[in-house]
Amino acid sequence: MTSSLTFVPSQAKLALDYYTKSCPNFQKIIQDTVTTKQISNPTTAAATLRLFVHDCFIEGCDASVLVSSNSFNRAERDADINLSLPGDAFDVIVRAKTALELECPGIVSCADILAQSTRNLITMVGGPFYEVRLGRKDGFSSNVNNVEGHLPKAKMSMTEIIKIFESKGFTIREMVALTGGHTIGFSHCKEFADRIFKYSKTSPVDPTLNPKFAAALQKVCANYTTNPAMAAFNDVMTPGKFDNMYFQNLQRGLGLLASDQILVSDPRTKPFVELYATDLKVFFDDFAHGMEKLSVLGIKTGRKGEVRRKCDSFNSVH
Repeated sequence: MTSSLTFVPSQAKLALDYYTKSCPNFQKIIQDTVTTKQISNPTTAAATLRLFVHDCFIEGCDASVLVSSNSFNRAERDADINLSLPGDAFDVIVRAKTALELECPGIVSCADILAQSTRNLITMVGGPFYEVRLGRKDGFSSNVNNVEGHLPKAKMSMTEIIKIFESKGFTIREMVALTGGHTIGFSHCKEFADRIFKYSKTSPVDPTLNPKFAAALQKVCANYTTNPAMAAFNDVMTPGKFDNMYFQNLQRGLGLLASDQILVSDPRTKPFVELYATDLKVFFDDFAHGMEKLSVLGIKTGRKGEVRRKCDSFNSVH
């Protein structure tokens, strides 16, 4: 699908062949790294997609979410909403960076590694291909205080979630398409426990949930308060395959998070859920377009960023 990519002026500096001369094996190293990781840890694709979104929504796609906190600075990854970002996603980026630093030191940014790895992993699990233009630099800042209010949460209203996406330049249709990324991966029980244990005074279970699904979730999450690692797949039918089953599930009361299920009841989003549930090609085209657009959100080029030697720390104190 061709999409008119006129999102930000600095995009002109990005190119598909950015590393052809400076790091000719860039594509192969990324592909080898993500393939090995995905085969050994099948949730890596979903984990990396989530990491990428959490990076781009704060300060743009500049790898700021990868930075570790130190005694001088609490970084983005220490924000409450980022504490559950899966270790496999950080690990695959570190592995790719290590391999690339051996091959072409100081050339490839962590931001580009994250963008390219995300696309490759999505296509590996059956999702759509989209072009990733390269040349992003890594950001100079990562602050925990910049996160709150910039990422959608499971308990937000549809209006709040739409506002967050609109503030990043996304339409409602693009938002629904991108949310379709929930067709892979899992969520921790605490994210949806209210829907199955203490929904209201009259019913412990959210009535929009399929009753059998709710009962199964209650079993899975029975000990979630003592074992916070307990989780359930976002798409109970085909959890490891990137498809449109997520949207079909919403129509059957099989949406895991409150923010998922609300998509099928809100008149602003329902038509797109119905469209994507019946037409895989339209969903894939829209998702690919949304990811291309997301991948250039707030990017840094030239002197506005750097190529970090290690993804979890800045090259020098700024």
